[in-house]
Amino acid sequence: MTTPSAAELGTTLPVNSGSAHSKLAAVLAPIQAGRGGEIAPSKLAQPSALPVTLLGIGTAVPAYKLMQSDAAAVSHAMFADRYPEYERMHAVFTSSGIVSRYAVKPIEWYQQPRNWAERTAAYLEGATALFAAAAARALDDAGLKPTEIDAIVTVSSTGIATPSLEARYLDALGLGRQTRRVPVFGLGCGGGVAGLSIAADLARAAPGRTVLLVAVEVCTLSFRLDTLTKSNIVATALFGDGAAACVIRADGRATTGPSANGSMPGLGAVPRSTGSARHRGLAITVTGEHTWPNTLDLMGWNVDPDGFGVVFARAIPPFARTNVGPAVSGILARGGLEIGDIGRFVCHPGGARVVDALEQTIGLEAGSLDHERSILAEYGNMSAPTVLFVLERVLAEATPSRAAMIAMGPGFTASCAVLEALA
Repeated sequence: MTTPSAAELGTTLPVNSGSAHSKLAAVLAPIQAGRGGEIAPSKLAQPSALPVTLLGIGTAVPAYKLMQSDAAAVSHAMFADRYPEYERMHAVFTSSGIVSRYAVKPIEWYQQPRNWAERTAAYLEGATALFAAAAARALDDAGLKPTEIDAIVTVSSTGIATPSLEARYLDALGLGRQTRRVPVFGLGCGGGVAGLSIAADLARAAPGRTVLLVAVEVCTLSFRLDTLTKSNIVATALFGDGAAACVIRADGRATTGPSANGSMPGLGAVPRSTGSARHRGLAITVTGEHTWPNTLDLMGWNVDPDGFGVVFARAIPPFARTNVGPAVSGILARGGLEIGDIGRFVCHPGGARVVDALEQTIGLEAGSLDHERSILAEYGNMSAPTVLFVLERVLAEATPSRAAMIAMGPGFTASCAVLEALA
């Protein structure tokens, strides 16, 4: 399945004292009295027993393709004379496992100093186009019209947009005026899995609600000419731009088949997915996260007057190798599952060493995460959307009986979501 480019397409009150508890009780007393006492458990909101099913998935990348060899040459020209450590770091361009990436701007744009205003303008232009492209394809894959979407979860950490991205494309996508908007910032590379979990919770809370998840990241805007650090060089070698979207619902209804969302205002035709029928019986079941203490400095952003500056700790691959497996086992155990119950792991390929570490921590044979390596080679690390690119490719090949999605992000947090084929 070929991902179209945007050019082709045009988110208990703690009771710490007796007084606090007394105040809360005083507030609730008249309410409970008016309702005849305490609320019976049967009257409280109950989780939906219906499966939260994946109805459609779509991906998109921007117009400008960056070959890794060209990016390496430009990086050398920009940094080698100014950064003594550069020659030793330059090898990351070949060891990353990346052959090509996509960017919202041509490579020449990144060779000039840029400020917050310029980066934000580029983010708004690029991210909104990617948002609409991925969303349109996911809707087409699900066989749904934009007006059938009840809620949108937008995951993005590489720029700031207020109003947020989905608000900027309500008209272009033809979304309803009553659509609930849930923009989420700060999840970073973990946002694809964490965002899907949030969307599933929204769907599960209101059976019949159709939820659209869109993860869009414009990571290349964090390239910094003024930042002579190892993290910046690594980011320059890894990051690409892209977006991915999923449509989910909890009511057991089947979709009506491919729709006519191929042409939308300001966009070209959206190629119809050939694999949509494969995932209509796939349910999102167990979800969870694990955040480790004292790990805030492993991954994230530094913010300064010129934009975001990436924080990458060299300790991420060894940390993942030691800690992610036990964390995932704990999440699965809460759903009554073990590592051995998972037929296919779908992981965020943050880099070649990270993919190796994930295979080792989960106990997989070397080379098992083949689609992860292919997506990394073709698109680079696009942050949150990347794991959904992997999921799309896995599903295009075959629907696993049970799959577990894993991604790590700032916090430092591992997110996991289990997908199971319905009987």
